[in-house]
Amino acid sequence: MHTVAVAAIGHLLHFELGIAYEIFGNPPVGVDDWYDVQLCGPTPIQVGPFQVAPSHDLDQLASAGTILVPALADVDERPPAALVAAIRSAHSSGTRIASLCTGAFVLGAAGLLDGRRATTHWAHTAELQSRYPEAEVDPDVLYTDNGDVLTAAGKAAAVDLCLHLIHRDHGATIANTVARRLVVPPHRAGGQAQFVSTPVQPSGDHSLANLLAWAQERLDQPLTVADLAKHAGTSPRHLGRQFRAVTGQTPLQWLLTQRVRRAQQLLESTDVPVEKVAVSAGLGTATTLRRHFQRAVGVPPNAYRQSFRST
Repeated sequence: MHTVAVAAIGHLLHFELGIAYEIFGNPPVGVDDWYDVQLCGPTPIQVGPFQVAPSHDLDQLASAGTILVPALADVDERPPAALVAAIRSAHSSGTRIASLCTGAFVLGAAGLLDGRRATTHWAHTAELQSRYPEAEVDPDVLYTDNGDVLTAAGKAAAVDLCLHLIHRDHGATIANTVARRLVVPPHRAGGQAQFVSTPVQPSGDHSLANLLAWAQERLDQPLTVADLAKHAGTSPRHLGRQFRAVTGQTPLQWLLTQRVRRAQQLLESTDVPVEKVAVSAGLGTATTLRRHFQRAVGVPPNAYRQSFRST
């Protein structure tokens, strides 16, 4: 069996540690060649409010097929030297190393991110880049895959990276079977944005409520700021001030955001061609859709659809 060693020292975040056991510790029905998960560390670890005793020492990392480094609870503390040395040694022997969330700081301390793309939770990407300047830190992706060194952003992106590893080892069908058991979207490409930069949709109790509802019903039409202002019975300049106050965006930014979201919905729920998705979302052509979609979501429309429509 492929051994997945979870490297554990000090204080870890329980969500990412739980992910490792939930995903790699429970084989799908009918799959015999699965993973053997081992918690490796020299002393009991703090996991949230609990203490957990590792089943193996750090020496076991050297014989693992994959090492997962869970999230550190405090990135201000330097990663333990013993853990860094064990990770560096295992990698030099050919072991695949993957970090979840702030576990990337351990990989950075081991020198494994030098010259490689990496990510972590968006709140810590600037610190990761500052501390390890030789790394190519990308704050806008779910995870990175350099072959033998992988990193994931926070929380749900750690699930995505684990599913990606299963996809690499066992194929898309098994990865999506695991995703269905977890009740999460199928395997998503790592290049997707950690979050789409859209403010929370305002509630219906505000000055633009009727206008926003009217516009959302007409996203497939060529709406302009003048059109919106005319329907609202105000001037374009005053409408712009209202939009910034209510949505945090200009009218055109808001329209583009809604059209990208409409395209996402259509890609997830239908099989209509990308050209028709572009028209239905009010983006005109497939070329225009691809440009705005890639910029907002981080992956092309077809890759997004493949992730959410995989069987």
